[in-house]
Amino acid sequence: MELVTTHTHTSFCGHGEGTVEELVSAAEAAGVTTIAVTEHYPLSAAFDPNAYLSMPAERVGEYLDAVQEARRRHPNVEVIVGCELDWLGADEDRVITAADLAPFELVLGSVHFVDAWPFDDPAQRDRWDELGAPDIIWRRYFDLWCDAVSSEVPFDVMSHPDLAKKFAYYPSYDVTPLYEQAAEVCAAAGRMVEVNTSGSYYACKEMFPAPELLAAFCRAGVPCTVGTDAHTPANVVRDVEQAYRLMAQAGYRTVTVPTADGDRRSIML
Repeated sequence: MELVTTHTHTSFCGHGEGTVEELVSAAEAAGVTTIAVTEHYPLSAAFDPNAYLSMPAERVGEYLDAVQEARRRHPNVEVIVGCELDWLGADEDRVITAADLAPFELVLGSVHFVDAWPFDDPAQRDRWDELGAPDIIWRRYFDLWCDAVSSEVPFDVMSHPDLAKKFAYYPSYDVTPLYEQAAEVCAAAGRMVEVNTSGSYYACKEMFPAPELLAAFCRAGVPCTVGTDAHTPANVVRDVEQAYRLMAQAGYRTVTVPTADGDRRSIML
């Protein structure tokens, strides 16, 4: 079956490895037909003082050139110029214009911060251990996620929709209403979601989103793609076929694939 990944990273961010060329070469060798290179869009120094979480602003031009060069060198692979843009809600301290995002053919939307706290950072996870914290954090996370989906920011795909489960801290209540709300809001906004295969390698031990949330997205008619969230070329195509099976089990019959011209195409499952 055709293999695609629409969420990947490189050494342009502080926690990634490998060049764009190495990433795309690995993708082609693995039989990938479409790859979106989606480096983390720059955060301010207040959120990312060491340029570890995101790409430095002064390197954006270099990054864009590198993806275009990889596209030229690999004409048999559709290489999409993308970025992963954090939703910061009321804590947003950047001014991001339409011109700033214009070079990117695919914009992934992510929530990595809950009220300026990077809740999925292993170095800052202590708050999860506070009494009742998972109950509060999960609800706040999904509130922010739905805000991002409903915003005017041109997110094409919402990444790892239930990232709050990363460290396997779960709330005491039934999360089904959160899932249903997320699916309804996403469908109304016309956004896509992804199955992100990286979740299997964290404490939660399952892909993002959970099967129940993925099924809710399917029932709501939300298109779904697949991203490996690879931060090293070796993982560029990791578990894509398993993601396809997860989608099929949730009720999907096609994988939706963004294209470089802003359109979408489908792969039958």
